[in-house]
Amino acid sequence: MQDALAVITVVVVGVMVGVEFAVAVFVNPILDRLPDDGALAARGAGARVLGRVMPFWYIGSMTLGAVWVVMARGDDGLPFVVTGALLLVVSVMMSAVLLVPVGSRVAARPQGGAPEDRKERVGRRDRLHHVRVGVIVLASTLFAVALTR
Repeated sequence: MQDALAVITVVVVGVMVGVEFAVAVFVNPILDRLPDDGALAARGAGARVLGRVMPFWYIGSMTLGAVWVVMARGDDGLPFVVTGALLLVVSVMMSAVLLVPVGSRVAARPQGGAPEDRKERVGRRDRLHHVRVGVIVLASTLFAVALTR
């Protein structure tokens, strides 16, 4: 049972990392090449879609990590699982406190005209997103290491 849980956790977190990495490294830079209104409209649409899915994915990943911690008591990989699970908690906190408020403003933006501070807001959000991606990449890596122990 623990082995199945570990594999499911690695897959679920790994796919989440892939989505977040793709958004950070490929999708957002492509969208930023669109004219201001187009870029904001596309980011808003993306924020609305991902804003519905990602909370469940993040919390589900964090829950899988927590259950793995409980089941891995006494295993060689426990320190890796604990650290990975804690990093997922950090990523959820970062999302709730730092990223969701900015994403909600982008998703709720009225049509027409870009706000004057658009570049600063988007730049700040992207920098925070890159940090969060780094956090979940590290968590995923630690889970993969734990799986092999």
